[in-house]
Amino acid sequence: MRAYLHHPSIHAYDQKVPSWWAASAGPAPDAPPLEGGISVDVAVIGGGFTGLNAALALRRAGSATVAVLDAAPIGWGASGRNGGFCCLGSAKLSWPGIIRRFGLEEAQRFFRLQVAAIDHVRHLLQDEAIDAEAGPAGEAVLAHHPRAIAGLEEEKDLFARHFDTACTLLPAEALAEHGIRTAEAKAGLLVPHGFPLHPLKYVQGLAARVIAAGARVHGRSPVLAWTREGRRHRLTTPRGSVLADRVVVATAGFTRDDLHPAFTGRLLPVLTNIVTTRPLTEAERAAEGFTSLTMCADTRRLLHYFRLLPDGRLMFGARGGISADPAAEGTMRQRLESDLAAMFPTLAGVETTHFWRGLTDLAYDLLPHLGTAEDGTVHYLLAFHGNGVAMGSLGGALIGRRLAGLAVDLPTPITRPLPRFPFPALRQAYLRAAYAAFAWRDRHGR
Repeated sequence: MRAYLHHPSIHAYDQKVPSWWAASAGPAPDAPPLEGGISVDVAVIGGGFTGLNAALALRRAGSATVAVLDAAPIGWGASGRNGGFCCLGSAKLSWPGIIRRFGLEEAQRFFRLQVAAIDHVRHLLQDEAIDAEAGPAGEAVLAHHPRAIAGLEEEKDLFARHFDTACTLLPAEALAEHGIRTAEAKAGLLVPHGFPLHPLKYVQGLAARVIAAGARVHGRSPVLAWTREGRRHRLTTPRGSVLADRVVVATAGFTRDDLHPAFTGRLLPVLTNIVTTRPLTEAERAAEGFTSLTMCADTRRLLHYFRLLPDGRLMFGARGGISADPAAEGTMRQRLESDLAAMFPTLAGVETTHFWRGLTDLAYDLLPHLGTAEDGTVHYLLAFHGNGVAMGSLGGALIGRRLAGLAVDLPTPITRPLPRFPFPALRQAYLRAAYAAFAWRDRHGR
């Protein structure tokens, strides 16, 4: 099976990411490529939210030696490309579906874990003095079609009845009074949990704390080969190798199919795309009626997600797009700019200064997975379904604590074995069919 499901350019680790985050994050901590051979207790593959949280928790809990390996500069992957939504999520399976499959008690435990994940990031930023431009609490989910309002009403009732969470459902006129107005929003559900942040400032600050805690962090060190030497693991990079007792896999949407047999055919990487405008003036924001810094998403299956940044830029993202070929980027950028103009008509034609793409990871059962492989010496957290800031962070910390010998209690929905896609070579075909169906349903509010 080939290593990459998408065009290999999306894995060009030496290519700079043309994001607003990269342009505004400032210098990254020094994470040189691995040179020569080293031996550690734990090797972490992936230097994003999950891998760095695992390394930090492990170092803070004991004296284990840790090396973090990333194929690219720290923050190059999903952790430095996402929209910066630290919010509920990580599963695509609906809450009613989770309740039916696992029972109400386990669903409630999973919900509490998601809330705890948001709190984990908030406290981590405060305790470690990481300035990641954290924004106001809460998230607005906007009905893009009149038929979508009923779904928001059901979610509001479910959150109150089962999860002890009071959400507020507002019609478009009342929503506008909160500074949240778009041309298509029919209503909005205000969820109290979550907050926006600058994801690359977060991951770079986290990497600095991991290095200060005594772990080795090596960027530009892709794992080219993974073999066993007795009970230990040998990870070979272009200029060195690591011999480790245990390995953590934290590579999310950029996981290669040939990394390790335990993960082959078990993830579907999907593209997500973002543009940012130039800084909008206060008058421009007022004319549009979109003045809140609350993070927003709509009810589409191929959703839009957007928010104002602290300097007045509008960040606007969307799922969709099948091809990661650079030749397809222009078409996707035009689609985003067109969608932005439809949602914010007074901003039609406004300059977009940055456009970038990335990968998020889906599992066949639409759930995140925290587990072990082989003889229990390989630990992983994968499949965030586009919402990995919070869960990826806490989940990584929980792996670190587990590796340190501490008890970790997890709800059933996150601990099931990571399933393999049927006929995994057809994953792109599945995606094309799903996107066609989703686009039809989004147009008709189904």
